[in-house]
Amino acid sequence: MLPFLVGTNWKMNKTMQESRSYLDSFLRLARRYSRGGHARFFVIPPHTHLQAAGELLAGEPVLLGAQNAHWMDFGPYTGEISPVWLKELGVNIIELGHSERRQYYGENDFDLNLKVKAAQRHNLISLLCIGENAREKACGVTEEVLRYQLKAALHEITPAPDSIWVAYEPVWAIGEGGVPADPDYVAWVHARIARCLQELLGGIAERTPILYGGSVSPENCAELSGLEHVNGLFIGRSAWDLTAFTALLSHLEHAGVLSDSYRK
Repeated sequence: MLPFLVGTNWKMNKTMQESRSYLDSFLRLARRYSRGGHARFFVIPPHTHLQAAGELLAGEPVLLGAQNAHWMDFGPYTGEISPVWLKELGVNIIELGHSERRQYYGENDFDLNLKVKAAQRHNLISLLCIGENAREKACGVTEEVLRYQLKAALHEITPAPDSIWVAYEPVWAIGEGGVPADPDYVAWVHARIARCLQELLGGIAERTPILYGGSVSPENCAELSGLEHVNGLFIGRSAWDLTAFTALLSHLEHAGVLSDSYRK
């Protein structure tokens, strides 16, 4: 049984002072709900906040992630972030392929393949984000798009257990104007992602969690978490606001996701 994953990416938000206050509260919640090993928490701040976050979270039940990394350890890559530096800062996870990286900075699946290999080289977890846009969904090519993204990014990858996480984030469901995906649709997509991972990774696929991210809220988190092949939630604005995040965790607790009764 995989522990249920709960985490958030801050994107380009929060000052250093705001991040310290936020992490203190986030950590208290994580300590409470991660008892027994049924849940696993992670947080992905901006790069400038990683050192302070790493010092605060050292030895605590919260994994620390970075929003991006280069595929080379060192070299003439102005403005890039080496995975070696991230490892030194106590980072556990590298988020790769977020739709904003793809849309605004031209990140592609072949570059992501190099980044996944770099993460593997340094024993870092790759949190690989995949998802279709509204036009692709309307054309009925969601499965084809996701299979392409997975097959290209995971080409020639032989991962160790717990070294690859996949986050399904439909582009049309994330961001300020995002619309939550229907649970039936999420179940359909996650089943197809699981099937593709089985083809690519064999037995390791059963230990490769698939998270859902896209307008996750206190109102829909319990139903989403109960779906087959949903092994975690990647939460945006509902995690940045600690009142909403506390309510969301309470709903997950009442649904049995964060308790001894959780089985997936």
